[in-house]
This record gives sequence, C-alpha cells and structure tokens, in this order.
Amino acid sequence: MELDERPRPKGDLASQLASESLDSFSHHELDERVSLLEAEIARVIAHRDKAAAHRRAADALFGTPSPQGSGS
Repeated sequence: MELDERPRPKGDLASQLASESLDSFSHHELDERVSLLEAEIARVIAHRDKAAAHRRAADALFGTPSPQGSGS
C-alpha cells in the first residue's frame, strides 16, 4: 500500500476539532475560529488544486496508468 493510500487516523486534528464543545466560546472567539477555519480550508483547497494540476501534468507526460487488476 502506498504511503498516501493509508487510511487517515481517527484521532487527527480535524476530528478533534469537530468533536470539541463550543459552549465555552464567546461570540468573538467563535468568529475568530470561523476565520481561522476558513483560512485553513482555503489553504487545503489550494494544495488540493496544486496536487491535481501536478497529477494532470504527470499523466500528460507519462500517460494515465491503467487501473490495477484489469487483467490486461
């Protein structure tokens, strides 16, 4: 199994954030948190798009790999 195909651990930071209680946060703290999360989402989307462009360039150069287990 390739390194990037391994399942993500259940206890990653995104899972921890999703399960954290928000009851103790003030309105201002929640606004700050939303801003930080929106910035992180934008960063992840930019990285995803860059990785996809890199993959498309590699596929264009080397050809698209055939599906595994196709028997051909």
